[in-house]
Amino acid sequence: MQLYSLHRFCSLRRSSLVAFLAAFVLAAPLLRAQTPPPPKTPPAVGTIRSISGDSLTLATDNGTELKVQIPSDVKVLQVPPGSKDLKQANVISLSNLQTGDRILVRGKPGADPSSFTAATIIAMKKADIAVKLEKDREEWQRHGIGGLVDSVDPAQNGILLKTLTPAGAKDVTVHVGKTTILRRYAPGSVNFDEAAVAPVTDIKPGDQLRARGSRSPDGAEFTADEVVSGSFRNIAGIVVSVNAASGTLTVNDLATKKPLQLKVSPESQMRKLPQPMAQRIAVRLKGNGPQANGTAPPAGQPGGAPPPNAGEGLGANSGNTGMAGATRNGNGSGDLQQMLSHLPAAPLGDFQKGDAVMVVATSGTEDGAPTVITMLGGVEPILQASSKEQAASILSPWSLNQGGAEPGTP
Repeated sequence: MQLYSLHRFCSLRRSSLVAFLAAFVLAAPLLRAQTPPPPKTPPAVGTIRSISGDSLTLATDNGTELKVQIPSDVKVLQVPPGSKDLKQANVISLSNLQTGDRILVRGKPGADPSSFTAATIIAMKKADIAVKLEKDREEWQRHGIGGLVDSVDPAQNGILLKTLTPAGAKDVTVHVGKTTILRRYAPGSVNFDEAAVAPVTDIKPGDQLRARGSRSPDGAEFTADEVVSGSFRNIAGIVVSVNAASGTLTVNDLATKKPLQLKVSPESQMRKLPQPMAQRIAVRLKGNGPQANGTAPPAGQPGGAPPPNAGEGLGANSGNTGMAGATRNGNGSGDLQQMLSHLPAAPLGDFQKGDAVMVVATSGTEDGAPTVITMLGGVEPILQASSKEQAASILSPWSLNQGGAEPGTP
């Protein structure tokens, strides 16, 4: 489970798809070279909800529903996910469109504000998107890092990140360059669709951060291709009550010694640590286990990462690469956040009064309780062994929709 969700650090999500489709807007000159100049009306972008005869219902990315009329002479193009222009576009028939496909529609609005007449439809097939997202998710998992920001040096474009590896706590300097994609979550939001491009100066100490890129041989340096950051609330506490029906739970915050109500959404990532794993992590946090010297034992041996089959039985979001593969990269500096992402999901009903939990949540608002992003149970040994900073670095608000998850359908 990652505090980061790189997860739901290591991928793609609907915002990425919007970015792909937005590239088509920039490709308008190419489109004009093939078809009559389109009207200046902004295109409609979204997911096909239903198709019937000569019309379809589009769930747009701005949260509205649009009835799209399809004339007989409409031009339908299909492009692969990730396309930046129409060079790979193929003309397809209207019958090839299916529910769940992502489309950009050029045309003109109808008399009714909720209607639209299409001139050109550019589509990305649902199945192709799923393949693309899975590859991106694996990329975040294999080449991602996440943790808590310790300091930022805008002059050198460097970010000092506190991470936790199988070898123990480790400081890593994340380098960003001119080509690095920097995104930041909107305040109080866990929706990657609302993560906007932001400069490195927006990243502050205490932020959660996940990056995708390449590590140096010693693991102390990381060159980022993409960075996602946000300001979130880290909570450690004891469950006081759970109301699965209303999707809420109350925990006694160990920092404030006060009860705190948390909301759980369908996007909340919740998992429970097996006690042997929690104890191994606690040993590493104390720095007195086999990993304290910086060398992680092989998977399957005492004190090492669990064997690959420990991650079996997971859903598609896990990436299913195996816990050993997620936690070791050959030099013992793997990312424990990746390992946690391979644990099976736990419903809210699995958490009981008296359970110790670690939570990453939104900051909340004056009239609303914080919303759980990630919650980890079975953490008693970790809380006993770790400092607040160490515990915070274990989780991340992204679950590998981290920098990429699945195409969200409105």
